[in-house]
Amino acid sequence: MLEQVIVFAIVLSFLITVILSPIFIPFLRRLKFGQSIREEGPKSHQKKSGTPTMGGIMILLSIVVTTVWMTQKFATLSVETYLLLFVTIGYGLLGFLDDFIKVVMKRNLGLTSKQKFIGQLIIALVFYIVYQRSGFSTALHIPGTDLSINLGFGYVLLLIFMLVGGSNAVNLTDGLDGLLAGTAAIAFGAYAVLAWNQGQYDISIFCVSVVGAVLGFLVFNAHPAKVFMGDTGSLALGGAIATVAILTKLELLLVIIGGVFVIETLSVIIQVISFKTTGKRVFRMSPLHHHYELLGWSEWRVVVTFWAVGLLFAMLGIYIEVWI
Repeated sequence: MLEQVIVFAIVLSFLITVILSPIFIPFLRRLKFGQSIREEGPKSHQKKSGTPTMGGIMILLSIVVTTVWMTQKFATLSVETYLLLFVTIGYGLLGFLDDFIKVVMKRNLGLTSKQKFIGQLIIALVFYIVYQRSGFSTALHIPGTDLSINLGFGYVLLLIFMLVGGSNAVNLTDGLDGLLAGTAAIAFGAYAVLAWNQGQYDISIFCVSVVGAVLGFLVFNAHPAKVFMGDTGSLALGGAIATVAILTKLELLLVIIGGVFVIETLSVIIQVISFKTTGKRVFRMSPLHHHYELLGWSEWRVVVTFWAVGLLFAMLGIYIEVWI
């Protein structure tokens, strides 16, 4: 029965996104909620200017509706479910504000880095307060072993780092048509398997709801994209994947399952450090996906390659936790 619930949740969230998109995309276009393309980016991206953004709203609606309905019907609306929805919606609203400032108020940079960080930090702290008062463990599990380390109060630092860092890492990955939608579907799919293996069916339902929602979005976001998810979607997905890792007590495994997000972030860090210390760039452009574009790879080739790498990371993460 539960296996059928998982399949139905994927199908339902997929259909919600697919049905909403043909209605929502023209609406965004009429409102002139078009993406601004930075001039220093690859020249091939300039033709994407004006493509409707903030499509992450459809993803969020699909995730929330599917998760709440399916969990109420077949499982329990647990504290974990409420925490997952809180972080996902919270980071989604923060991303929506950033997108709104960029698109409607015509401030290309949106929220400042400080404003965005404060918003991310507040959501992370509220999450920790509820998490701590609900009696969740502050132990850090070592993947592939029976070992764990109790971090005590230090766990709050890890939690904040994961939520803030995870949302930013996923946000950096959202740079090519279909790149984030595909890699997110793979990462959440892996955590759905692991949550199911632990008997955390409410978290598994949430994860497959995300998988269905982003795959439905991918129908319209694959190259050439008809809509972008914007920070509304990318920040929400980043916060959500970090929260899933925390609630399944597989925090360290996120580095592997979310390997593509980690690599993209490291490429930016390396580029900035190298340029500031030596005046030279390691990559032609960061994040890393742009480097391969400037090497002459087609956008679709870069995206499919990153999907494949993401799939390998996800399989490795499942193997370490389940079979080692």
